[in-house]
Amino acid sequence: MDALDHALVAATQAGLPLTRDPYGDVAARLGVTRDEVLGRLAAHLESGAIRRIGLIPNHYALGVSANGMSVWDIDDAQVDVIGEKVGALPFVTHCYRRPRHPPHWTYNLFAMIHAASRDEVAAMAQEIVVLAGDALRARDILYSTRILKKTGLRLAG
Repeated sequence: MDALDHALVAATQAGLPLTRDPYGDVAARLGVTRDEVLGRLAAHLESGAIRRIGLIPNHYALGVSANGMSVWDIDDAQVDVIGEKVGALPFVTHCYRRPRHPPHWTYNLFAMIHAASRDEVAAMAQEIVVLAGDALRARDILYSTRILKKTGLRLAG
């Protein structure tokens, strides 16, 4: 990464400007063209230096205040197939497999569910129960009580 790449990361790491042309506005701030900004971001995406550019909504501001990390103890022989199905559900924003840590933590599939109420989260989790079928051994829902982090990596200066 050269000096312009570092300046581009610094200019965008807290988020893009909420304007009609955020990439153009970043370009103007850096003294380069919009195409230069888009080209460099595309190159970083392709190389893997940047994993993605996406929207991170503030769920609380949108009225979605029941955030439940549902945890599932799924038969290891079926967890990948079930995880794919769970991850495709429209109400699941994150879904991933994690190692178990018995005897205290037997869950191997995690799925984040956002809704307006805990009752809605529980109803959505019930859909996962149906998907898991006989492969399901145990489950729980861990509810968020506050936001701890909503940012990615930050480069100094």
